[in-house]
Amino acid sequence: MPGGAREIGLSLFLSGAELGPAWSPDGELRPDVVLMDIAMPGLNGIEATRLIREQYPHTRVLVLSQHGERQYVLAVLQAGASGYTLKRALGSDLLQALRAVARGETYLHPEVSTVLVEEVRCPGETPTPREKEILAHIVHGETNPQIAASLSLSIKTVEWHRNNLMSKLNVHNAAELVRTALQRGLVVADG
Repeated sequence: MPGGAREIGLSLFLSGAELGPAWSPDGELRPDVVLMDIAMPGLNGIEATRLIREQYPHTRVLVLSQHGERQYVLAVLQAGASGYTLKRALGSDLLQALRAVARGETYLHPEVSTVLVEEVRCPGETPTPREKEILAHIVHGETNPQIAASLSLSIKTVEWHRNNLMSKLNVHNAAELVRTALQRGLVVADG
């Protein structure tokens, strides 16, 4: 085991594949902190976090993920995670995060904090489901007439939604709209 884990009194637990049986009601595993990834085989880290927090409220979850986008951060924190750090963080940052969560504190990587600050500053600026639908078409390079035909809307309605999106996201052209939508995780670009 790495020396840093011993230094803060941590033990190595199980991998995601082994976690299920140990967390059953009859299981013996009752860790104080679980280091969780979002992308895992089977149950994803968001749902696993929710289940752990529901069944074992004393267990705190620190998420270690490559994903710093808004939708992942919000989802896992809403599921009950006590902290969120990024895989690109230095080893010392991970130890700091583990220590903080083990002490009962909340830990957020600085990039994750920025995402949450943006969310707090613009709470009413979240696009509606219809706007997100139109935004997805815009990201895929469709014109207003193409979007209108695809969604059975008038061109004027599509233009209205596009203008509303640009206002909500504080952007001034289509390129900024697409970039902001992808950065904030409002839509996902097809590979």
